[in-house]
Amino acid sequence: MTVLTPKFGMGASVLRKEDETFITGKGRYTDDITPAGTLHGYVLRSPVAKAKFTVASLEAAQAAPGVHLVLTGADTAHLGDLKSGMMQEQPDGTVPPTRDIPILCRDRVNYVGDAVAFVVADTRAQAQDAAELIEIDYEDEEAVAGTAEALAGDAPLVWPELGSNQAFLYHQGDKEKTKEAFDNAEHVVKVSFINNRLVANYMEPRAAIAEWRDDEDRFVLTTGSQGVHMMRSVLADVVFKLPKEKLRVITPDVGGGFGTKAFTYREYALVMEAAKRLGGPVKWNGDRGEHFLTDSQGRDNVVTAEMALDGNGRFLGLRIEVLANMGAYIHQFGPLIPTGGVTMATGVYDIQPLSATVKGVYTNTCPVDAYRGAGRPEAALLIEKLVDECARQLDIPREEIRRRNFIKPEQFPYVTPGGRTYDRCELDGHMTQAMERAGWASFEERLDEAKKRGRIRGIGMATYIEACAFPGSEPAHLTLNGDGTVTLAIGTQSNGQGHATAYAQFIAEKLNIDIDKIHVRQGDTDELESGGGTGGSRSIPIGGVSAARAGENLAEKIRKIAADELEASPADIELVDGTARIVGTDRAMDFAAIAKAAKNPDDIKGLGDFRQEEPTYPNGTHICEVEVDPGTGKTEIVAYTVVDDFGATANPILLAGQIHGGIAQGVGQALTEETIYSEDGQLITASFMDYSMPRADILPLIHFETRNVPSTTNALGMKGAGEAGTVGSTPAVLNAVTDALYRAYGISHIEMPTTPSRVWNAIAEAQGTR
Repeated sequence: MTVLTPKFGMGASVLRKEDETFITGKGRYTDDITPAGTLHGYVLRSPVAKAKFTVASLEAAQAAPGVHLVLTGADTAHLGDLKSGMMQEQPDGTVPPTRDIPILCRDRVNYVGDAVAFVVADTRAQAQDAAELIEIDYEDEEAVAGTAEALAGDAPLVWPELGSNQAFLYHQGDKEKTKEAFDNAEHVVKVSFINNRLVANYMEPRAAIAEWRDDEDRFVLTTGSQGVHMMRSVLADVVFKLPKEKLRVITPDVGGGFGTKAFTYREYALVMEAAKRLGGPVKWNGDRGEHFLTDSQGRDNVVTAEMALDGNGRFLGLRIEVLANMGAYIHQFGPLIPTGGVTMATGVYDIQPLSATVKGVYTNTCPVDAYRGAGRPEAALLIEKLVDECARQLDIPREEIRRRNFIKPEQFPYVTPGGRTYDRCELDGHMTQAMERAGWASFEERLDEAKKRGRIRGIGMATYIEACAFPGSEPAHLTLNGDGTVTLAIGTQSNGQGHATAYAQFIAEKLNIDIDKIHVRQGDTDELESGGGTGGSRSIPIGGVSAARAGENLAEKIRKIAADELEASPADIELVDGTARIVGTDRAMDFAAIAKAAKNPDDIKGLGDFRQEEPTYPNGTHICEVEVDPGTGKTEIVAYTVVDDFGATANPILLAGQIHGGIAQGVGQALTEETIYSEDGQLITASFMDYSMPRADILPLIHFETRNVPSTTNALGMKGAGEAGTVGSTPAVLNAVTDALYRAYGISHIEMPTTPSRVWNAIAEAQGTR
């Protein structure tokens, strides 16, 4: 049988086939959908961080123009709370209790933005006006907002019945072996820092539309998500306690997710409850202010890390303590983020003794959960900041201390003390290549030139590794349509990554069909029985393999049908340009004719289901070069270089987009973004007036290339790339800024974000004490 190379298979730089729709304004997002007779909901939220409350009167709100329904906690008490199943066993063998999120608060609020009432009216404006007429008596109580202050002896308790603000205690590693390593060390290096809290700020704020369909005896919920099946499970099983077939969840186009849209929020249950009561569709549109207040936030750790070293700069052991802010409630995956993160704490280094302690704490703030990278950026920042400090204190070049401690190629597969099994990496290879591309050896020349202009300059690196494409499967279902096109149904969910293009490439390679004839369907629980959704960079490494296997399965069936019709052997049939033909002849059938010739619907369906048993481990080196104006404290990134190992590349254009976007988010954390609460729990950075997002003008042209070592875990050698840009960028940028400050002023530590005022003050303090 002849195998023809397709025009747009895996590895080809194919432009995104979905972009014409989006750039011409033809995208279809939740807010674009308004069924006939739709009513609109508005959530009344707490203006205080901690209080007991009573609803004094609803009469004025209920009588307001256009109002159809007012719900309070008493009206939703029959609905199950939003629960987390991620609490892990503590060192004493116990599993701590969670504090779950009520659909509407009943008698107490725990952070500014906590949901108190839901009003449904003809318009959103009418619902909002009516909500302001609800009379609520708040009995303010003292709140705690800071992570570092949560466990202080005099800290107010978020949940007094627990007797402490400690939500959980987790330990990873071997305390005794780690203590022995530190006792025998010639050097101990310590860093303490804050991993600053972030707001996701995707482009499309959340929205939801619910309908109760009497004729179908079920709910239909339409909302932007990162996977409809997980959302259906939470709402059906936990909140409404009804069979899954009684709820259909639909996700249309989605404008960004970053982890935060993976979760089930109160508003989805509220519009469903209202729709059932009112017998018509109910829509809720969140605005940017609500996003700042209530959508799960990221990071927010206080970290202390110590490295034990011998006289040659070899790492002997690592000891870590993390305070991880959970916010006022335990969110869906909340505890898993810091506890999963410390399993990656040793990074790319051969460090066996590890003792990592994580204390989750409650505060009167918005709950914290997965945000792009979900624990792996936190781990990379910890180890890469600490390694740089080790280099400074032992006066060893930063690249040299890394080389001395890298896991060597012959050590793979390598089992870390965090229980991770790295399959294959060539760490020194990508670091050396990145240094060459970045001009590491000639940095002193650029430093001297900057000094002549009154600037200080620094260069920093991060050699990172992360875990993604976690164990599991993602079945891919292909159907040959009557017009000769092919439809893929798969349970992931594009949030802008380009799934329609990437999946089509895997299929085109097997069917030898133009990618424009391949349609990708996601986001409807009626179309697929199950699906794992999008998160943890799993869609292409797992879903892509399944799509390729579904293509192989369908190709085999197409050849069989064509062989029967053309009176030939399937081995003699080749697929080319949407036709099946006998090799070496002009006898052929197009795919439309093959679809019509099928005697059974299953004869034109392909199934692929790749199950991955271990995560994959993308890794690489980021190098950032910065210039700082000491007169203003302003930092400029003047060069950025990345050499990554992603195992294998599906589409270089899509890959570069993921890396550039991830770097922008990591740069934002390092230089500009910070979520700030006042001592009494008011959100100070509650809008773009106060929360500084990274802008295009702070990013230089990024030099990005790959040095791939195929994964042995993944069937196609892929390692995943959706979060890698964020994992490597934050420590690279922070290390570069710190390098500039250390060279010029001896400053070895600065907290993020390294804003102009923070940099200027650090310089002023250093000059004042010299």
